[in-house]
Amino acid sequence: MTVTAPQGFEAAGVAVGLKSTGKPDVAVVVNRGPLKVGAAVFTSNRAKANPILWSQQAIADGTVEAIVLNSGGANCFTGSFGFQTTHQTAEKAAELLDVSPGDILVCSTGLIGSGDETFRAKVLTGTETAIAGLSADGGDDAARAIMTTDTVSKTSTYTGDGWTIGAMAKGAGMLAPGLATMLVVITTDAVLDAATADAHLRAATRVSFNRLDSDGCMSTNDQVSLLVSGASGVVPDPDAFRSALVEVCTNLAVQLQADAEGASHDIAIQVVGAVTEDDAVEVGRSVARNNLFKAAIFGNDPNWGRVLAAIGTTQATFDPYAVDVSFNGVRLCSAGAPDRPREEVDLTPRATSVLIDLKAGDASATIYTNDLTHDYVHENSAYSS
Repeated sequence: MTVTAPQGFEAAGVAVGLKSTGKPDVAVVVNRGPLKVGAAVFTSNRAKANPILWSQQAIADGTVEAIVLNSGGANCFTGSFGFQTTHQTAEKAAELLDVSPGDILVCSTGLIGSGDETFRAKVLTGTETAIAGLSADGGDDAARAIMTTDTVSKTSTYTGDGWTIGAMAKGAGMLAPGLATMLVVITTDAVLDAATADAHLRAATRVSFNRLDSDGCMSTNDQVSLLVSGASGVVPDPDAFRSALVEVCTNLAVQLQADAEGASHDIAIQVVGAVTEDDAVEVGRSVARNNLFKAAIFGNDPNWGRVLAAIGTTQATFDPYAVDVSFNGVRLCSAGAPDRPREEVDLTPRATSVLIDLKAGDASATIYTNDLTHDYVHENSAYSS
């Protein structure tokens, strides 16, 4: 049931023709309370889609009644018409739910620059149809409705001590931090105030979605939202809730990684022995964004030299001539020199691990990425056709 697993939530997903496939393309998630608490984090891209501009305003008071999401059109760089479309979407939902438009979040995903009168009409129709079909069993339909190039829907749930977290996500390309190309809706029936929900969400996002760097391309529409109904009546232990939220977000991030466009390897780059966590993230991300490294993994080549070349471009504190590098448990480089033969590493499995030991401190971090494949290039060369 995903986002409707916690008490107090209803959802729906409907098809209104935004997608040429005829699959569901508008989703609505409604918080029935008693609490109407919300928190959200957004793309750090300066180029932001109209729904992001709207939702950043709407979330300011920490109150969210519902969220409307569409796939099949990003509504980005569509001028004042596009912002008016987002505004009208919120107004339509608010009218039907008898709430304030300022308490409705809006999300869109799809091709940048797409959005016209037909798009607006379909989104408004979809909003009305979805709200008419809301149910406590509608979470799966909602998760399918937000898919674009995704091949599968992504959902996750967690059952705590008297409270529950449910979530859905979409994303398969332009996956890079802040936040990657993703729409994520997380719900919980735990009792949280707005400040606490915001703090938990930012902490969980920092170590999950912001560690996903599939192709180094940042989107304009990314949004991760947390809706709190408080319907369980249970105030959770703060550490237990945050740990659970991290688990849910990490699970979704890994699902996004596994569905990355055209990828044949899912790569976990673990950096240990760093002076600071920020150093570890910078080093891991330098490898994740290195096209030569990613191409080598596609060719099943454990080219550790490309790893050292990539991390040498960072400002992190370490001695490149003291670094160890391992692929799938086999240390190929020790202290900046060859160690085991490359032939000992099998890179044919999809799951690929790279361990980088900087030998400089006690901090660590893991970055998730994918290889660079012919299929990725083909899919993105034909994306708008």
